Amino acid sequence: MSVHATVVFTDLFGSTSVYEALGNAQATQAVTQVTNWIAETIAMHGGRVVKLLGDGVLALFHNNQSAINAVVEIQRKHQVRMARTASTHRLPIRIGVSSGDVEIVAGDCYGDAVNVAARLSDLSGAHQIWANSPALEGINEAAGVRYRVLGPISIRGRAEPCTVYQIDWEDDAPSSLLTMQSDIVPLFDPTQTDILGGQIELRWMDMRKTFKSFDLPIHIGRLRQAEFVVDDPRVSRTHARIDWRNGSMILVDLSSYGCWVRFSGDGSDLLLRREECVLHGLGEVSLGSSFADLSAPIMHFSVSQPSL
Repeated sequence: MSVHATVVFTDLFGSTSVYEALGNAQATQAVTQVTNWIAETIAMHGGRVVKLLGDGVLALFHNNQSAINAVVEIQRKHQVRMARTASTHRLPIRIGVSSGDVEIVAGDCYGDAVNVAARLSDLSGAHQIWANSPALEGINEAAGVRYRVLGPISIRGRAEPCTVYQIDWEDDAPSSLLTMQSDIVPLFDPTQTDILGGQIELRWMDMRKTFKSFDLPIHIGRLRQAEFVVDDPRVSRTHARIDWRNGSMILVDLSSYGCWVRFSGDGSDLLLRREECVLHGLGEVSLGSSFADLSAPIMHFSVSQPSL
């Protein structure tokens, strides 16, 4: 049976290290508690859990709005859960969402939308939600929820890339989500930055610098005080900024003439004029002039996902 559905695929990020730290029995209990809680939350929002996949959950929704409401609630409430959990027990969630035609066979589901949701979950980072553009059609933006375009991303097994968005869910979270007792370990422990954070390498001509998440924000421009100096007349004194926000590297254009962003493997260029986008994988940023200008100052970037 073929149906049109919104597919949600959740995955517990870093479960391998939890098994190493706690042992099989205790880690299995911790993983099962989280996946069962995710399944319950999905059901409360009208979704159908297709199956549990060890440390993952595959679910279907009849409409986009219910799916997005569910995944935002999962991330927000899980943030509270993790803040009250010892660092060795923490299991951040990453989520992929995709809307499209799905084949239902013997209670299981198959099809392009299922593959895309699973792949977006794999590509995203801890605490993140990535969705394809059809999954956001007809969506009413909830308080504190924003959608950031990541651009076209190639999905293994698909001839055409799909336009992907990151769903930012933290901005206007109630203060109760951010308040912890003094004896509770913070959700983002600075000593664990290499584990939970990421890093970005920037290269222009013979200059190459690497910045970790705790180094951000950094500025790019002609000013000598900028952390990454690009000395070209087309570059503004302070041309752009890179922030670390919601587990992502955010490029913010601050310039007079804009930034053009191109991701490796994708043909489309993204123009930013006092706008921002998430940097992921490998790519290039043309500062102050388009890629059509062969003499434009082009900065290369490489974003590394956190590893456990």
